[in-house]
Amino acid sequence: MQTISNTQLASFGLNYCMSGLEEQLRRLVEEACGHPPGSPQRARVLTQIIRLVTVRLWRENTSYYQDALQQTWLYFCRNICEGYDPDRGTVVTWLNAYLKHRLQDLYLKTQEDNIRKASLGIQQLASGDKSDIYDPVDNIAAPPDAPPILENVQLWAEADISGDLRQTYIQGRPDVNCQVLILKRLPPEVSWKELANEYGLTVSTLSSFYQRQCIPRLRQFAESEGYL
Repeated sequence: MQTISNTQLASFGLNYCMSGLEEQLRRLVEEACGHPPGSPQRARVLTQIIRLVTVRLWRENTSYYQDALQQTWLYFCRNICEGYDPDRGTVVTWLNAYLKHRLQDLYLKTQEDNIRKASLGIQQLASGDKSDIYDPVDNIAAPPDAPPILENVQLWAEADISGDLRQTYIQGRPDVNCQVLILKRLPPEVSWKELANEYGLTVSTLSSFYQRQCIPRLRQFAESEGYL
């Protein structure tokens, strides 16, 4: 009689658990997409998916990992119902592919920034300015377990449970409200020039309204969540 080793048993158990997780995620995705975009019901199910997927995502020890992760969660919230095809892989596989692409983008950006800073230092030395190049941001350490801020902001803005964001709009333009502008200004943000062209308004009108009406509401939410 053929015996099964402990390693084979462990492998079988792992595969069984992964299969169960994949099925659970598939059901949750179907449930989330059955609710209207921006609804509290969809937000609640998306949060469940995020909690299940988080510990299984690709990890690496880089200074820009958290930025890439935030972009990935934002992409997930915006595209899970239209951009994800369960027949082509699991949610984890789909998100890991996107996360790795964002990490590559940020790696290239970091390299470009380093070259730019080095070039600036050479120019300063050549001009006789030997003072150290100091950027106070360099001394701010990112917390090791940064909260998923961007996706929480997006879920809050989309849900707009009180309706306050939708009801706060530029005079005569209910289509240009705080909900719309906050979502469009989340990374990767739409530029003010593009928004001005889209809505037929000036950049100053849009940015002034955003600063006066939307930023205070965004700040209030951030304070209530402990981000500020």
